[in-house]
Amino acid sequence: MGSQGGGNPGEERGARPDPPGGGADRPLPEPVRTRIIEYGSDVLGGLPAAEVPAALRRVARFEPRRRARLAGPQIAAQLETDGAFRGLVAERVEQVWPELAEGLRRGVLPPAADPVVVAAAAYLLRPEGWEEVVGRVHGELERQETAKEADEAAEALAGLRARLEEERAEHRKELNRLRGELREYRSEVADLRRRVHGERKRAKEAQHRAEQAEEQARGLSESASVRLGSAEAENRRLRGRLAAAEAQVEAARRAVRAERSSDDARLRVLLDVLVESAHGLRRELALPTSIETPAELVAEDRARSGAGRGVGDLGLPGDDPALVDRLLALPRVHLLVDGYNVTKAGYPTLPLADQRTRLLNALDGLAGRSKAEITCVFDGADVDAPAVQGRRTRVLFSAPGETADELIVRLVRAEPPGRPLAVVTADKEIIAAVRAEGARAVPSELLLQRLARV
Repeated sequence: MGSQGGGNPGEERGARPDPPGGGADRPLPEPVRTRIIEYGSDVLGGLPAAEVPAALRRVARFEPRRRARLAGPQIAAQLETDGAFRGLVAERVEQVWPELAEGLRRGVLPPAADPVVVAAAAYLLRPEGWEEVVGRVHGELERQETAKEADEAAEALAGLRARLEEERAEHRKELNRLRGELREYRSEVADLRRRVHGERKRAKEAQHRAEQAEEQARGLSESASVRLGSAEAENRRLRGRLAAAEAQVEAARRAVRAERSSDDARLRVLLDVLVESAHGLRRELALPTSIETPAELVAEDRARSGAGRGVGDLGLPGDDPALVDRLLALPRVHLLVDGYNVTKAGYPTLPLADQRTRLLNALDGLAGRSKAEITCVFDGADVDAPAVQGRRTRVLFSAPGETADELIVRLVRAEPPGRPLAVVTADKEIIAAVRAEGARAVPSELLLQRLARV
């Protein structure tokens, strides 16, 4: 592309380079500068190596966008000072926008063209009056920027006004609230003043009453001193009488002890006579020295019927952990234990033999500490030869055709009337049966808790 006289742009490059500044009286607008850098970067990538300006050879191999980003200032400077390079870029612009180039040479600007593109093309083609074109575009861009800034400022001003109105409304609201609180505080202060006045009045009245009470107290103190003196005299007199009475009591006690000593001696002689008579009667009748217990008689199938026997409620509910200890403390108490019912509640995962061993060891410890008679009953159906016995606990296995429940009921019925008897089981049928016989039922869980402390 040539000048307005129709010359070749290449010939113009060869004829004269442009001086620095290019004839523009002020810097290019930033959008125009960015656009001509993009054009120069695009053209630089397609030039033969011989035509690439020496200052741009290092970045010529870069990708176009990278060239424009990293070497933009160098490209802009080369376009400004190197007319040959600018002519190559101008040729490309003329090929792309021939109508725009022709209009610039004739001094006619397309009305719908982008001002940035027009200014960039005018800068590169440099037709007559191109500085004026760039200047007009510069002014237009400044007007657009100014209008944009004005719009933004107007929007910001509107926002600030709206915010100001909100702040004013909030301020009015806060002011009204503070005024309301002030009225409340004033009312409260007035009320407090009335209360203070009343309290001061009551304090004066109380002080007056205190002074009167102090005077009365002084009078009472004087009369009390007089009464105290008389009371002390009376106290001394009573102490003398008390000493005389204590002497009389001591003399009476010595007389009673002397009389009791003689009575004790006569009673001891009588008791010795009765004991000797009992021994003589036992020898005369040839009575045995020991008597088997009822449970042993039942174990030997010598069951006997009997009347009810009870332990009372002992003042404890049926689920109190202290119930077992209270029962074991009763004189000559007999504790019957439903063996498998207890072991299956405490350690059901063990084999039956291990269950029996563990329970009997714990019951032996309990019997040794409490000195109570304890009988543990197991079903004998699963035991061929009951070899397990406790050291202090009686162990019974039910006979063939008999259940442990029936054996426990027989043991309860065999006890004499009046003897304390308790049955440890959670079986409802056994509980109903032994209660009908007058025995005390104890839950298996309570015995397990007690055995855990053995």
